[in-house]
Amino acid sequence: MRSTSVATALAVVLGSTALGLATAGTASAASAVLTTPVGLVVDGAVKRVFVSDEADGRIVATDYNGTVVDVHTGLGDVSGLALSDDGATLYAAQATGHAILALDAATLDIKATYDIGAGATPREVAFAGGRVWFSYRTDDADGMHGNLGSVDPAAADPATAVTLGQLPAGVAPYYNSGVLDANTAAPGLLTYTDSGTTPGAINLLDVSGATPQLVAKTDDGRYGNDVDLVPGTSEVLWSGHQKLGYADGAFTDGTSLSEYGWYADVSPDGLIAQVYDRHLNIYKAGSDTPVRRFDAGNSTMGAAAWAPDSSRVFALAGNYDNTYTLKAFASPALSAPTLTVNAPASASRAKKLTVTGKITAGVPFPAGTRLSVTRTDLESPNGKALAAVTVKADGTYSFADTPPAGGTVTYAGDADHTTATASDKVAVSRAGTSLSLNNNGKLYNYGTDVKFTAHLGTTYKNRSVKIYADPFGGDKGKKLIKTGKVDSHGNIAAWVDMTRDTAVSAVFDGDARYAPKTVKATAYARVKISTAVTKHYKTAKIGSTSYYWFHKNTDPVVTTTMTYYPGRQQRLDLQVYYQGTWYSADSEYFPVSSNGKSAVRIGAPGESGIRARVRSVYVNGSSGDTVNSTTYGGWKYLYFSN
Repeated sequence: MRSTSVATALAVVLGSTALGLATAGTASAASAVLTTPVGLVVDGAVKRVFVSDEADGRIVATDYNGTVVDVHTGLGDVSGLALSDDGATLYAAQATGHAILALDAATLDIKATYDIGAGATPREVAFAGGRVWFSYRTDDADGMHGNLGSVDPAAADPATAVTLGQLPAGVAPYYNSGVLDANTAAPGLLTYTDSGTTPGAINLLDVSGATPQLVAKTDDGRYGNDVDLVPGTSEVLWSGHQKLGYADGAFTDGTSLSEYGWYADVSPDGLIAQVYDRHLNIYKAGSDTPVRRFDAGNSTMGAAAWAPDSSRVFALAGNYDNTYTLKAFASPALSAPTLTVNAPASASRAKKLTVTGKITAGVPFPAGTRLSVTRTDLESPNGKALAAVTVKADGTYSFADTPPAGGTVTYAGDADHTTATASDKVAVSRAGTSLSLNNNGKLYNYGTDVKFTAHLGTTYKNRSVKIYADPFGGDKGKKLIKTGKVDSHGNIAAWVDMTRDTAVSAVFDGDARYAPKTVKATAYARVKISTAVTKHYKTAKIGSTSYYWFHKNTDPVVTTTMTYYPGRQQRLDLQVYYQGTWYSADSEYFPVSSNGKSAVRIGAPGESGIRARVRSVYVNGSSGDTVNSTTYGGWKYLYFSN
């Protein structure tokens, strides 16, 4: 929705979503790590960032995300970097080689080497007025002196392209080589600053002609490591925070940036990226108050540099191990809003509720800014547009809504602000429905196929039910055994093979007007059990009961077959008959092997006329597991004769 001079989008979704806030323009993941970075420049023509790593003797090229795409090694002490106006050539100061290198910006191949003489050591380079300017220092009989030289790229012979001693009259050579700065938006101008000696000096030179001409200077102790031209003004930015005017040929104090700085870089359209400690502050052209602040790195930051189109700024973030990582910040000059939304924790369906919130930013929103509102819920999963909301002068907003179903806030940004997203949660009430499941608590023989039927009551649109089976025991998990719509009577059924105690659950996921519901029924299964008797010499009845007959000195062998489960034991009960009553003689547990067998030898009594009986039992818990229900095998009757 667009209104007045700003397009602002706010999506407020009422329902079940988590609170969150996100803003665009965060630092991208960077992979270029450097030991001693000195030069940092950004090439808009090939969309590359170049960093010189002095101690490692290399120049690293990355893309606009900070990912390394090329490296040129073996360069010795390479320091300052500069780009030609068309971005096709990268220039580097090579201290150990006493030379200025010209490299192809697309490939990092060396195109030309400009020797400046063994007695001269270059430090910084800048491109202005169609030439490469470099600061250098010489060490001769009179001591060390800093000066200015140039390279004419148009010269046919590199040997004749270099000119030394270019400081104009009125600018005495300094002890150190100077700090240089040029800006494509201030053509023909170059700053040459003494970096650290007393009394210190800043010199502004016009290098558009055959020889440099002094435009403005000061010798009042303003030495430092950074001076930047400010395009569109008659000012420079000194030491990352102080503006100095030069309209009258001398530097005079101007305004200061509201935040203290160490270094800065100024874009062609006047945006300022200011470095201090671990912080990077962004100022719009003409403003002394930052519009944005980034915190990057674990230690002191190094240099910063703008992309020529100001779409990104790049900075060297310090790490704990004294290395630096190149980081990229997108849309850095956009103000990052803070967006909040507050909705009731719960609300009744089809009842009006009020949502409030606030949107703030370092760059104020114009009067009449309107927010588009979208409600997302179970009925409208892709969102439903609501009436636009006008932000009050203090940034607050509110609106009423009547949610028809159960539902989150997004600010899409504008020409001065980044995107922000926030959300809140409203638990919108829904009616309850009935859901039942049969067979709860029933006991079945092993292997019985049991039909479980779920019955669903009244709902709005969703008539689907899921049925899960969860057999007891850690080796089998919960499994979906049926899903589908209930029939015209509200029923849906699934079959379960009852080999273990099993928890069966029916699940209704809910719909826009009826809440989810789950019911559970637990059914129980016996084990499969049988008992075999051997070593007898015959079978015969005593009364109506069939007995296994043994000689009085023969040991019966009783073999139990039972459903196997790891660690399972069967209990063998032994009873003896005496004067018309069965008496328990012994009950003892014996392991069941993996084939489901458990054989037990019973000691012979050694006398005749003894009647006994045995049975096998699975006892839930006592038999070593709880996956089945207690099961009793049938009695086997034994008789000992002569």
